[in-house]
Formats: sequence, structure tokens, C-alpha cells
Amino acid sequence: MNVVRRSAAALAATAVIGTATPALAATPSPSAAIPDGLYGTTDPTYDGVWRQSLALLAQRTVGVEPARKATDWLAEQQCANGAFAAFRDGADAPCKADTNSTGAAVQALAEIGGHDAEVGKAVRWLKSVQNKDGGWGYYAGGASDANSTSVVIGALAQGGVTVPNLRTGGKSPYDALLKLALPCGGKDGGAFAYQPDKKGELTANADATAAAALGLRGETLAGSRQDEDASAAHCEKGEEPERAGTNGAAWLAKTLAKDGHLTTALPGAEPQPDYGNTADAVVALAASGLGAKATKPLRWLESNAGAWAAKAGPAAYAQLIFAAAATPGGDVHDFGGEDLVAELNATGPKPEGVDDDPTATTSSTKSDEGGLGVAWTVGGGLLIGALIGFALMLRGRRRQQ
Repeated sequence: MNVVRRSAAALAATAVIGTATPALAATPSPSAAIPDGLYGTTDPTYDGVWRQSLALLAQRTVGVEPARKATDWLAEQQCANGAFAAFRDGADAPCKADTNSTGAAVQALAEIGGHDAEVGKAVRWLKSVQNKDGGWGYYAGGASDANSTSVVIGALAQGGVTVPNLRTGGKSPYDALLKLALPCGGKDGGAFAYQPDKKGELTANADATAAAALGLRGETLAGSRQDEDASAAHCEKGEEPERAGTNGAAWLAKTLAKDGHLTTALPGAEPQPDYGNTADAVVALAASGLGAKATKPLRWLESNAGAWAAKAGPAAYAQLIFAAAATPGGDVHDFGGEDLVAELNATGPKPEGVDDDPTATTSSTKSDEGGLGVAWTVGGGLLIGALIGFALMLRGRRRQQ
């Protein structure tokens, strides 16, 4: 999921162009002060909780103990009803809760530990706003979408909920996702739609497919590294949630095979590489037994995503960490010559400490294909142009990061 997809503005853009949006460049004059303890230096209004949650989840994924004030900041963002909003400037600020911020916060706080009360309260809120089709929309009561439903599934699983048994109107969260899967044998078979269009038809969406591939396995945004599964490379008919998720990963593998990355196109602009969704796709492949298929896009990210992450901030670094940690041969400390963990840690308060890194690998396990280093060739004008085009379209609604 793209780092800026987690705001309502990105949600609106996804509905318009059918793909996730690229990360926005830093705004020069934030409308909200940067709180002490928050990762990143850009305006947190639309993504504070999201980027903090991803940063803390990524740190725990690689054995880093987050700074106490960073964890406290996230926990203190919780609303009275247990939900989380994208950002609240103080405990008395209004709470415009959304499922994505809440789901991400639960995933992070549950992984860190010591926050059972906050996690339990948030899980109860998420369960209370489940739609009758079994899924969730970005805001409570909104039409279910693949991305929101998948983030919530990961949160509930982390919170100790047996997801298949969570039903409303006789439907489980998996039922909601299965309705969005394109059937094997047809165009884009195995892929997932974000939502049905106005005619009820489904259109393949890479962002939604990567999310669903994890959601149908009960995975968090960090995913996991699974053993290779030869059957995972094909779309096979079946109603089992895990099989449907694997079908989605197989479609992603085919989509990535040519260029090694996903693309996105803004209205009136040439297609651009989609760094965030490519990283998410890598995680989905690794979690579905297609780690070998993830190697080419991982190497592409190593050579090209450095400038994007530097501009986009902590959530982008987290996405790259998830991808490198989940993929065989990935190295979070030598990612195209960059130490992703050090760069993420530098965007916020100093961590409490570092445990043994469960993802550590040696650079010798990587192929020569990844030895080109990070290409710092992403044009600033391209990013700013994307920013201007989106800002007008986005600011009317909230975004998901």
C-alpha cells in the first residue's frame, strides 16, 4: 500500500484512476506542528498515525526497540471510543476515526506489546463497525474495500481475534474480500478490485491485490517470509481464502515480470514507477510462497527507490524494510548500499535499543543484479507536479497514508 494511500485523498484518487497514488513531496509549511515523538517532518494532519504505526512496526520487524515517547505518542492518539484518527492535535481534539489508522495502530501496538488495553479497545471498535458484507470501508459505514478490509484483518489477527468466526449478516471478512476477486480464466484472473464500479463490475487493482493477498492470510502489513510453493505461480479455482490470496500473488508476479516494478498514471501525465505498491507487492509475493518471483522487483527497488523514500519519509522506509525482510536475499542494512534501518531511525526519536536482527542476511547471498546502488534520478519536478495535481483533488477529503 502506498505511503500516501492511507489518507482519504488517496482513497478518492484510487477511485478515480484505479491505482494507488505516489508519495507526495514534503510540504514546506506544515499546518500542524510536528509533535515530539512523531516520526517524519511533514504535516501529520493526514497521515500521522499511519506513518508512526508503520515506522514502529518496521522497527520491531528488524529487532529495534522503539523509543518510549514514540510508542506513547501513538497510544495517546487513541480516541475515547477506542478508534484512531489520522491525527489529533491533542486529547481534546475531535476524533474523525477511520479503520485504516485504527488497524495500523493496532498492528504496531500489538507487536510492541504492553498495550493490551489500547489494543483491546480498538479491536472492539473495529468489530462494532463491521459492514453486513463482512468487510470495512475507510470510514465506519462506508462501502467495503479490499485495502481497508485487509488492514483490519491484520489488526484483528494481531489482537487475538479468530477472523473467520467474526461474522455480521452471516458474512466474514474473508467473504468480503472473495467478492472482490476476479475469477481464474478471465482477464486479470486472480487479481482483486478495490471496490466494484457503479455497474458492479470488477477491475484489477495492484494495490488492492497486494493488500488482499496479505489479508486473506491474516498477515500484518509487514508480511512474512514463507517457503517456496510451486503451485502459487498459477491461478487455481477455489473458495478457500488462502488460495484466493495466492491467486492474487500469482497475478502480481505476472504483472511485475516485464519491468520489475508497477506503474501508476496521473491524469494527463506519463506513467510513473510506483515505488510503494511495488514494495507492497514484493511483501505479498514472499508471504504467498513466491519469494523467487519477488527477487527482480526487490532488486529494482534497491536500485531506484532511495530518492523516493528520502522524500516520502518514515512510512516509505518501512515499506522497503518489509520488502527486504520478507524476501530471500534481501538485506535491510545493505539495500542498494543504504541502511534502511538507520535511515528510518533517523527520522524520529532515538530507539531504546536494538535486539538481534531476525532478518539479518549477508550481502553475499544477493545476486550481482543488485550491485548497481541506489539511483538518485527521480526528478523533483515530477514529484512536485504529482503533488500539485493531487493536492487539489485530495484536500477535500482525508487520506490514508
